[in-house]
Amino acid sequence: MFILLCGALLSSESALAQYENEKDASVPLEYFYIKRENIGFFRRVFSKVTFGLSTGYGSMAYKHDLGGYGIIQNGASARPVIFASSNTAATYGNWVNEFTSSTVTAQPNAFMVNSDTTTIGFKSKSFNIPLRATLHVDFDKVRVGGGFSFEYTHVGSFKPTSYGDRINSFSTDFSSFFLKKYFAIIGGTVYRYNDYLLVVDLNLGGYSLGQQFEKSQIQKGMFINLGVSAERELSEYFRLFIRPSYEIKSYDLKYPESSLSVTHKMNAFYVNVGATYRIPELRRCFLKTCKAQMNHAHGNREYRSRVHPIYKKQNPHYGENHPNLIKYKGKNKRKLNPY
Repeated sequence: MFILLCGALLSSESALAQYENEKDASVPLEYFYIKRENIGFFRRVFSKVTFGLSTGYGSMAYKHDLGGYGIIQNGASARPVIFASSNTAATYGNWVNEFTSSTVTAQPNAFMVNSDTTTIGFKSKSFNIPLRATLHVDFDKVRVGGGFSFEYTHVGSFKPTSYGDRINSFSTDFSSFFLKKYFAIIGGTVYRYNDYLLVVDLNLGGYSLGQQFEKSQIQKGMFINLGVSAERELSEYFRLFIRPSYEIKSYDLKYPESSLSVTHKMNAFYVNVGATYRIPELRRCFLKTCKAQMNHAHGNREYRSRVHPIYKKQNPHYGENHPNLIKYKGKNKRKLNPY
């Protein structure tokens, strides 16, 4: 009974000591007894947004099938050209970024093959260096957002997929181009162990080829990118991650004089490495002399620490800038009594 009575008295005193503003506070414990000001609406909304930035490496398999076409090569050192169906008089020396007419015609010693008898085409091993920016919102274990990627793409030489001993390789008149991609993100966390997360996400969107491509002859669709991210939480705001992914995309290059086209596949495997940052919901402490490492209050407003870095995990009950004493670090930890 005595304990209950004391508890009631303490709770009533706490209620009486709850001041609405700093002017009404008459005791030196106003940090604890003044009613806290709510976080602003826009700051609360933006604190749910996570920004990401990454780069990495991509290996792209550039490949096309020349079904409905034939190949002519005049001599062992000549560049191969293609023709549609049996019209060997109209040949084309380029069919990668645009159809370019050629004056080459079949000579008596020419090697000629048609897709009616075998599968013909060319492939190239290329690579990408992407710069990728994303934005997403987490809903419990689900994340939704979008992003943009700007990629330097190097195009290798094209080698024949058949008749490699009779058909030469060739290179395009450009060795590289910039690929732009814009996409939506949907995914979620599938596993968590302490500060490590495993996230599976799908990127779906469109892309734009470089200025080297004749856009009026190109018909392209969307691309699909499926990836798995291993993320490491360094703090409540900051994470590092590595994301391997596989991407499927292609475009059709229309033949100028018929309904034919050449389908170019540009499937790629990527490994991205980067970081994500979430906007803190609390403002940074305004006092330059304040050394508090945890979230704390000044007057009726709560602030986050100005000395605790965003890349360190913070215990909500005490600061962790220096969780280990010097006497337990480095060579000192091998001494029985370092002092």
